[in-house]
Amino acid sequence: MKLDILAIAAHPDDVEISAGGTVLRAISQGKKVGIVDLTKGEMGSRGSGELRLKEAAAASKVLGIEARENLEMEDCFFTHNPENVKQIIEVIRKYRPEIVLTNAPSDRHPDHGKASKLVRDACFYSGLRKIETGQEHWRPKSVFMFNQDYYNKPDFVVDVTEFWDKKIEALLCYGSQFFNPNSTEPATPISGAEFFDFLKSRCMDFGRPAGYLLAEGFITDRVVGVKDLFDLD
Repeated sequence: MKLDILAIAAHPDDVEISAGGTVLRAISQGKKVGIVDLTKGEMGSRGSGELRLKEAAAASKVLGIEARENLEMEDCFFTHNPENVKQIIEVIRKYRPEIVLTNAPSDRHPDHGKASKLVRDACFYSGLRKIETGQEHWRPKSVFMFNQDYYNKPDFVVDVTEFWDKKIEALLCYGSQFFNPNSTEPATPISGAEFFDFLKSRCMDFGRPAGYLLAEGFITDRVVGVKDLFDLD
């Protein structure tokens, strides 16, 4: 299956938190989008790996994505090794995306930075013919990193105003991770009632300079070019 966009992130819910609106916008424009989670998030303070897989499946239906896979790397302890790089190369070559979205290079959770490096390296290596996986080589045109907990000044933002409610609907599929007044599990930085307010204020902050009510922000390793100045808002 050829995808336009493949989002690859450390944990189930990373993409929904940071780029869910962008995914929804792309799908509304007729683009094919998929998600690959590197781990099941089984070491998280709330829920379990098995439960988070079920939550990810429910969120995928809300988003309307074409495909979702979990590579089942070891949460917290996955490393930048040949085996893990090759796993990511295989999914890149399988789906042949034009654009890859991934975690920021530095964030509160160390897995996010590790995932970012793994994914960005794999995107490059996937284009090398001599790395053999039994598939045709493929290198995405662009790799963009999304903001999550730490603030990174975005290189560009995507207007997600009209998709905000659907983004929140997808996030609410992760009932084990977010606010539940009846939960007896430990409190975490994302389980408080104020977390969605934080997300909205962050997106308002990203959107304001561009004239959008709500936007998701992305950073990139390379200069982004346009052929027509009128493509820029």
